[in-house]
Amino acid sequence: MIVVSPKAPQRHSIPSVRSSSETLSVTTAVRALLDSLSKEQRSNQELLASLGFAMRSFTNLHSFLELVPVFTSRLVGVEGSLLVPFRIDGTIWREHLQVVPLASSQNLLRQLVSFEPGTQEGFASDEHQVLAMDRLIQRHMAGVGIFATSIVSRGRERGRLYVFDPRGPLVWSEVHRRNVQLIADLTGVAIENDCSLQLVRRHESVDRQLSIGAEIQSQLLPDHCPVIEGIELSARCRPAYQVGGDYYDFMPTRPELSGRRRERGRWAFVVGDVMGKGVPAGLLMTMLRGMLRAEVLSGLPPDRILHDLNQLAQEDLAHSHRFVTLFYSDYDPRSRRLRFANAAHNPPLLWRAKQRSVTRLDAAGLLIGLQAEAEYECGEIFLEAGDVILYYTDGVTEASGMAGDRFNESRLIRTLDVASRSGKSAQGILDDLFARLDSFVGSGKHLEDDASMVVLKVPEGLTLPSVSQIAP
Repeated sequence: MIVVSPKAPQRHSIPSVRSSSETLSVTTAVRALLDSLSKEQRSNQELLASLGFAMRSFTNLHSFLELVPVFTSRLVGVEGSLLVPFRIDGTIWREHLQVVPLASSQNLLRQLVSFEPGTQEGFASDEHQVLAMDRLIQRHMAGVGIFATSIVSRGRERGRLYVFDPRGPLVWSEVHRRNVQLIADLTGVAIENDCSLQLVRRHESVDRQLSIGAEIQSQLLPDHCPVIEGIELSARCRPAYQVGGDYYDFMPTRPELSGRRRERGRWAFVVGDVMGKGVPAGLLMTMLRGMLRAEVLSGLPPDRILHDLNQLAQEDLAHSHRFVTLFYSDYDPRSRRLRFANAAHNPPLLWRAKQRSVTRLDAAGLLIGLQAEAEYECGEIFLEAGDVILYYTDGVTEASGMAGDRFNESRLIRTLDVASRSGKSAQGILDDLFARLDSFVGSGKHLEDDASMVVLKVPEGLTLPSVSQIAP
């Protein structure tokens, strides 16, 4: 058992009568003792001040920890000291084991490095295992006086500090104990500061990666809506995190066309959402974007596009344990026909100008990545002047209000109906929708999920040919 071995002060009998020479000799001895104590006190203060300076100045924790056993042994006047720090997970921090004298302690260090319980998470909080380490050190130093104390910071065990003297039992006092504990406390602060610094650095690294990811993702989302004959487009994505899983895109089915021919050509409109948030969702959506853009060039109808995309992405999505909702549509400005297929995404809302009412655009289909041989239905409609389509993700309808309720589809339908009746442009309708969402969520409150909306509108003043006059 590791114990403290105090040495009681010796008592001597003093004659009641002394000569003047004896009195002078005693006075000189007392003064010499006081001077010695004063010098020792100043020396100890300088050692502690130097250790404090090192803690403030060193940015490398290892350099500071190297000094701890040296300062400890000098402070209490012994030949040996051992520092066993713990990692944040409670294991022995083997890279930072420090001991003096080093030459005669190599075997002890090897035993500590190979001490199996010390490699297990939570070792530091297991009192029995820590005592087993104490006994290991005591066995190595049989017959040597040892004093041990815990290094604690914010209520967590950060290590153990040992003091020993190979010459025999420790000549110990309460002052010695307090000095060793003071060094242990300073060491705990140093370890805690380093852990906090490493945590800050990791956060800064993640922030940089998120910023890069957000920048890349923002470049993948269209920075402007294309000019397509006979319709207006407006879109916006508001991620809950720096990198989100929402996705929308506008893709020409014949990208080789340019100018007016491109504006009159067939275009694909898509909106999707990866289940989840943050970097993983953003990376998966980036992968799917590349696959989808390649599929669009095939010219296949929407149901075949989703079928092929589902098969292509099946393996990658299975490994990530995530799924994707996706609504895919293509629009032909010459016929005003919009074809669509849905992979379990929120059905877009269609406001019909003639009926002055809102309906859903939906078709049966499973999530992308759920089943390899999933089949998808294809629907179609013909647009008229004043019609409005709203594509959106569930971050809109699932947004929480100040009272704890959801924005929900009914509220979105009412907002779309009011905005569409006002005769505003696609951009004006989109602004009204986000303004209503922000008002519902509350000023300055962060969205829980990514929220994206795309508004497609056929202008009211546009003169369109009769559908019967257009060849299918």
